[in-house]
Amino acid sequence: MSDELYSRWLDQLWSGDLGSLEGIAARVVTPTFVGNWPNNPGLVHGPDALAAVVRQGRTMFDDDLTFTTEIGPVAQGGLITARWVARGHYRGKPTEFHGHDILRHDGERFTEYWVLSESPPGLDD
Repeated sequence: MSDELYSRWLDQLWSGDLGSLEGIAARVVTPTFVGNWPNNPGLVHGPDALAAVVRQGRTMFDDDLTFTTEIGPVAQGGLITARWVARGHYRGKPTEFHGHDILRHDGERFTEYWVLSESPPGLDD
């Protein structure tokens, strides 16, 4: 179950079709979902806000940004964690950065999210 749930999160939401993000988010997270980013706890509330943040983050890059699981997912109780790598291009130059997801779930969808990630190289150039 954790593999399938996390696959929907990373493969469908973070690497999927930008035009379908709202529908995907509604299938992946609960209506009361809360997303926590470093220095910005509670940044996201609900599927539509999550879709907006995913879209904003992905459109900073060229059209080929993809996320792949490197380690995990590992599940215990109501939590799932994994390490991922994102690869693509930024302004025509290759980029790669890593991060860790911790997600709380209700057995069917995610209810809360914490992420720790590197800053993508080249964004400050």
